[in-house]
Amino acid sequence: MAEERINAKGPGGLWEWLEYAVVAALVGTLGRLPRNVAREVGAGIGALAYAVSGRLRRVGMRNLELAYPDKSVVEREQMLRGLFRGLGWQVAEFCLMSRYTAAEAQGFVRYEGLENYLAAKARGKGVLVLTGHLGAWELSSYFHSLMGHPMSMVIRRLDNARVDALVNGIRCKHGNRVLHKDDFARGLIGAMHEGDTVGILMDTNMTPPQGVFVPYFGIPACTASGLARVALKTGAAVLPGFLVWEANEGRYVLRFGEILTPVQTGDSGADIVANTALYTATIERYVRQYPEQWLWVHRRWKTRPAGEAGLY
Repeated sequence: MAEERINAKGPGGLWEWLEYAVVAALVGTLGRLPRNVAREVGAGIGALAYAVSGRLRRVGMRNLELAYPDKSVVEREQMLRGLFRGLGWQVAEFCLMSRYTAAEAQGFVRYEGLENYLAAKARGKGVLVLTGHLGAWELSSYFHSLMGHPMSMVIRRLDNARVDALVNGIRCKHGNRVLHKDDFARGLIGAMHEGDTVGILMDTNMTPPQGVFVPYFGIPACTASGLARVALKTGAAVLPGFLVWEANEGRYVLRFGEILTPVQTGDSGADIVANTALYTATIERYVRQYPEQWLWVHRRWKTRPAGEAGLY
């Protein structure tokens, strides 16, 4: 009789179970700690990740070299260390999120520009929150839902189905919903027709035809054009929204900018590119205000225009 082999990587395999067990243990352990202690542990995790993640450090330093050519190596290293510290804090916040009450969360998160969001919502055609991997993006939508404003988020499914279910269970505890990228267009248009709010992380590298090239820190970056397409099709309001750490206050600020006025010339193709450029420039403006809080370890400029050499 042949022995039954354990599939270490496939669905239900040993690796999936082990990965889930590690994540669940981390969430359970950090989630029981006092917040200040959990954040200190998170900062330690971030420092360790910086020390051992040579490839991510190299990507981060290359990105900072491209974005800030006038900065010294020491300055770029300080920014990158700040990023890893912030990522560690976000790990801690994520593990703690499900126990937060609205009153407790308001002690370390405040709104700025909430009236901009409410005005966008009042239009009745749906709200597209333009956001990115800046600050504590996981906490942002959770806090917004905790305060009575549930929204949908466009995300990619995690490879581990068990971890995906665990993470989404936390994200959606107070009414948030998940729109997966494999059903992006239909779900997004449907949400706008219902007057819902959807947050879109629009600062990752794409490939044509889903992406178009627009400037980001002065360098052509292949950028998702879906938000611009849906906004033009539905008339949904687009406004920036970022949860950033304000060191001088010792707390996060969920900052909503003013509603962005779309470019509408009647030339659909040109308008999509122009609005994608507008949205990307808006993200860049926020990143420049908080450079230590953006995800520099992502290869944002990986896809290059035809005939152009790679940057990594």
